Amino acid sequence: MALPPIAKATIQSAVLAATSNLLAQTLTSYRHETPLIVDWVPVFQFVMYAVVNTPPNFLWQEFLESSFPAYHISPTPTAIASASSNDDKALEKQAAEGKLVEVKLNLTNTFIKTILDQTVGAAVNTFLFSLFIHFIQSAMDRPLGTPLSTPDRSVAYLLSLFFGSLVGAKGKEVGYGQVDWSAVVQSSKGEFWPLMTAGWRLWPFVSVVNFAFIKSVEGRTLVGSLAGVAWGIYVSLFAAR
Repeated sequence: MALPPIAKATIQSAVLAATSNLLAQTLTSYRHETPLIVDWVPVFQFVMYAVVNTPPNFLWQEFLESSFPAYHISPTPTAIASASSNDDKALEKQAAEGKLVEVKLNLTNTFIKTILDQTVGAAVNTFLFSLFIHFIQSAMDRPLGTPLSTPDRSVAYLLSLFFGSLVGAKGKEVGYGQVDWSAVVQSSKGEFWPLMTAGWRLWPFVSVVNFAFIKSVEGRTLVGSLAGVAWGIYVSLFAAR
């Protein structure tokens, strides 16, 4: 049974989120010339954000595309010329060859979608990302520090948070009640413009390339995925500061 597109997109985003965070940890280790110790806690946090964030974003993109279609049907230059000269035989021949109309990029719609996505969409996504990351970092208290000393300890920590009684650990539940929301909101406000301006250096270009030059769904998915990995590394490093 095939998964619906929104489920496929969510799974893909979760995998890319984990990949980006692992690459960010590798890059940090290389830059500081320290041994790589994989910390699975931020990997888990970024995967959770992808799972929560992808479905509404998928629906947002569907809304943009349905409201402002990327392509429209237009008569071909040869069809226009034949119609202007009342050449019915030429029109019949072009119709038989499928050359009466062609699919053309709608520049106005592409511009509108890009502007909406990079203002309304980007603003909501940026603020919600900061809220989520600060919230989950506050809720998942890390008594052993950051990062945990070994990968198996970070896994054990995650298991103890959610399944402490099952794994025989003394861990506590995720402390949602201990989150200081005023501090979370304040931190998110402070990060808003740095993240927005950083995103504007990447995503408008990706959107224009995808809509103007990449016609296949597979090609657009590939370009978006590659850009998403790069962006995921950046925000992983940003969140780990």
